[in-house]
Amino acid sequence: MSFYNKISYLLFFAFLFCFNSSAHAHKPSDSYLAASVEESQIKGQWDIALRDLDFAIGLDENANNEITWQEVLNKRQEINAYAFARLHIKNAKINCPITPQKTLIDHHTDGAYAVIRYYASCSEPITNLNFKYTLFADIDPSHRGLLKLDYKGTTKTSVFGPENVIQNFLLEKPNRLTEFKNYLVEGIGHIWAGYDHILFLLSLLLPAVLIRKSDSWQPSPDFKSTFIDVLKVVTAFTIAHSITLTLATLHIISLPSRWVEAAIAASVIVAALNNIFPVILKKRWLAAFVFGLIHGFGFASVLSDLGLQNGSLFIALVGFNVGVEIGQIGILSIYLPVSFALRKTWFYQHVFFYGGSIFIIAIATIWFVERAFNIGLFTFIK
Repeated sequence: MSFYNKISYLLFFAFLFCFNSSAHAHKPSDSYLAASVEESQIKGQWDIALRDLDFAIGLDENANNEITWQEVLNKRQEINAYAFARLHIKNAKINCPITPQKTLIDHHTDGAYAVIRYYASCSEPITNLNFKYTLFADIDPSHRGLLKLDYKGTTKTSVFGPENVIQNFLLEKPNRLTEFKNYLVEGIGHIWAGYDHILFLLSLLLPAVLIRKSDSWQPSPDFKSTFIDVLKVVTAFTIAHSITLTLATLHIISLPSRWVEAAIAASVIVAALNNIFPVILKKRWLAAFVFGLIHGFGFASVLSDLGLQNGSLFIALVGFNVGVEIGQIGILSIYLPVSFALRKTWFYQHVFFYGGSIFIIAIATIWFVERAFNIGLFTFIK
């Protein structure tokens, strides 16, 4: 076996391993924590997805895959105990005890959430606020907590995750750079954890190192033409999803998350099918633009439920979008040079290209059926 074929096999099986590890590619797990500071008091609410709470403590008592309001009420004390054991607030180094109040239900773009209203009382006027957030840290390392902190008409935002469990806020000194960095990192993580977005990009990249001649795929003659083709596709995708990301985050256009996710899965299927039965060849960038508009709504799901305004919204939107682009560039910088080097091998042209496209179609079809009809097909590989 030649060196290139060995590399091709390694690339192919790495491809299978990465995406076979999860047949589900839904919106990542997020909670939304709001806190409003006035003197020595903090009032706020915490929105936590019922599906996440069900996984952690079990809400669905009759196991019918539907969580009712009564089932939430029955578990109210357990929900509060679980959640607030994983959130701690301090003013400087002094603890501010948190007291949960009402528990309500609200519907976000991706489903039903428990809404826990709370207050925290500090012994002195608050100047240096410290949060420690570890919700679901032991069961879901991809979970993020999105914080909106209001103080004297100013809004600060931040993102909690495994790498930043503890965060500190000097209330009189807003740190916009930190907010930008947090959302930039979140954007990178979102694209790398979004298997549907990655598979869509790969569906477009698989034929990028090939050209269609005499009803068959042939190796691309040079890297320059390949790079220009990829640049057109990625630029069109970037512009498109940036448009709808902005529109959805600003609540100018809002679509149901379930149908957005189903449409994203359908876009992956169509892109991969086009590799096997080519219909769009010279204007793949146009297809990338059209489908990119759909993917933008998927990206926006992280930000649209935060209810940010003014400067905080601008910083979060720009930081997150830049992070998504950096994540995409990371994928391209790894995939494109390797695939170009292997484009002439039989393995790439036949097994990786066609086999990879078929694999993508199979996975995306599972996603589409699950999302469009709200059913679980392979829950054992969640």
